[in-house]
Amino acid sequence: DYRFSNWLGIRAGRTKVPFGLYNEINDIDSARVPILLPQSVYPVQSRDFLLAQTGGELYGYMPAGDVGGLEYRAYGGTLFLDTSNSNSAAGVITDLDVPYVVGGRLMWLTPLKGLQLGGSLQALRLNIDFVPSAATLGPLQMAGKVPAGFNGTVDANLRALLWVSSAEYAVDDLLLATEFSRWTVKSDSSLPAFFPKTSTVSDRFYAMGSYRVNSVFTPGVYYSVLFPKSGTWDQRSDYQHDVALTTRFDINEYWLLKLEGHFMHGTAGLNSAENSNTPLTSLTRDWGLFMVKTTAYF
Repeated sequence: DYRFSNWLGIRAGRTKVPFGLYNEINDIDSARVPILLPQSVYPVQSRDFLLAQTGGELYGYMPAGDVGGLEYRAYGGTLFLDTSNSNSAAGVITDLDVPYVVGGRLMWLTPLKGLQLGGSLQALRLNIDFVPSAATLGPLQMAGKVPAGFNGTVDANLRALLWVSSAEYAVDDLLLATEFSRWTVKSDSSLPAFFPKTSTVSDRFYAMGSYRVNSVFTPGVYYSVLFPKSGTWDQRSDYQHDVALTTRFDINEYWLLKLEGHFMHGTAGLNSAENSNTPLTSLTRDWGLFMVKTTAYF
C-alpha cells in the first residue's frame, strides 16, 4: 500500500472489496449493530465472491469545497475459490477459475454532517468445468440431449454484473441507511440440457436504523427484501421479506453480546438441499430465526 497524496493511493495483494456501505466490515462484529447484515444485499452465500479479491486497487479522496468531497476506489484482479467440497449427486466440479473481477465505489461525502451518498459496481466471470454423474447424464443421453463427441466434462461460464446505490446518515448516536441493488447473471455451457443458457435479474433492497441509547445498549431494526427474478412475485420462492430486530449490549470495551430475531415471509434465497431437498415452493411461507452472538475483541 502506498499513498502518493490524498487523492491517489495504490494497493496490491489481497484486499477487501468495496461493495456498498458495509461489505468491508462483514467480518467485524464490533463495527455494526446487526448479527447478520441485510441478506438481500450482503448474502452469506455470496461471501466468497464479495469479501475480498487478489489484485490491485486505486483509491483516494478529493475535497470539493462547499459541496463536500468525493471518495473513490477502483480495483481489478481475480478470486481463488475452494472446490474441495463441490461433490454432489449431480456430479463434481473439477476446475473453477475467475479470469477477472473488476469494480469500484464512488461516495459523495455531502456538506450535511453525517450524510453520504454513493454507488458501487462489480463485474466478474467464472469458468467452470463440471463432470456430471452417471445418474444425471444417463437420462439426458437416453433423451438424445447429449451431442456426439461429448468428452464427459461440461464447460460452463457465468458472467455477473452487480451494482448498488447507497445512502447513509450517521450523526451522534443515530444511524440510518438504505441501499438498492440489482444483480444481473448470465450463464452458458457446452451442454445446455444439463447447464442451460440463462439470464436472470434480481432486485434487492433494505432500510436500516439504530440508536445508541447509552454506552451499553444499542437497539437496531431493518427491513430487507429480495426478488430473485425481477418482476416476478407469484410464488413464495419469488420473494423474501425480512424484518430484523437486534439488541446490542457492550458489556465492556472488549466484549459484546447481541440478540437478534428475524421475521421472514417467503422462501427466496433458501437452499433446498439444506431443507431435505424440499422445493422452495413447498417450504413454509412464514418462518423465523433467532440468534445469539457474543464477541470478544482486542
